[in-house]
Amino acid sequence: MTESTTPTVVLVHGAFADAASWSGVIAELQQHGVPVVAPPNPLRGLASDAAYVASVAAQIDGPVVLVGHSYGGAIITVAGATENVVGLVYVAAYVLEEGESLGELQGRFPEPPLAASLRQAAYPVEGAEPGVELTIEPERFPQVFAADVPGEVTKVLAVAQRPLAARAFTETASTAAWKTKPSWAVIAGADQAINPDVQRFGAKRAGAAGVEVAGASHAVALSRPKEVSDVIREAVRATSA
Repeated sequence: MTESTTPTVVLVHGAFADAASWSGVIAELQQHGVPVVAPPNPLRGLASDAAYVASVAAQIDGPVVLVGHSYGGAIITVAGATENVVGLVYVAAYVLEEGESLGELQGRFPEPPLAASLRQAAYPVEGAEPGVELTIEPERFPQVFAADVPGEVTKVLAVAQRPLAARAFTETASTAAWKTKPSWAVIAGADQAINPDVQRFGAKRAGAAGVEVAGASHAVALSRPKEVSDVIREAVRATSA
């Protein structure tokens, strides 16, 4: 297969969601002829999730732009070290430093409403004690995750959540790909799940270009797909050979 010089966009969803959360962004990118893949994120821990995303990227012919939403930002920070990854886009996301965890980064800022809206459950781990996974209380989901998404949609999203293993908050990033690869960011200005100041801090630290979407909830990719896809397309243009 002949390698393309136009990067393929790999969209990495975050916690409490699945790849369908990128549906509006996918439609926008496809409309502009941008190749795109939206793999499932296992949500079982930073190291294993990053390894999975890295394997997806490595098997794509040609360059890749990784896009991470929320916890997906931590994943692309690590998976972005993959050789054919040429750019990173953070969407309402955590941008970790090497050796830093989600809990450490978030702990420097006031807690978002999400923190008081989580519930725990156990899940089986082969050969070990059961693990702990987290979801958002369904009745709180619309407000803290998707306040600017229509109510009939959030009712579905609330019961279709993908849980996140609690260990994801304590595992540290083994590398920070933004140190060697260009990055962009979309800041959700009214985010109730990740404090917008956390997003701003991470984007500034990484030297990420991008935009802040005023009034946007954590589900900015669903509610404002054009603004998000515009930043992704800018990253694609900037990294095209």
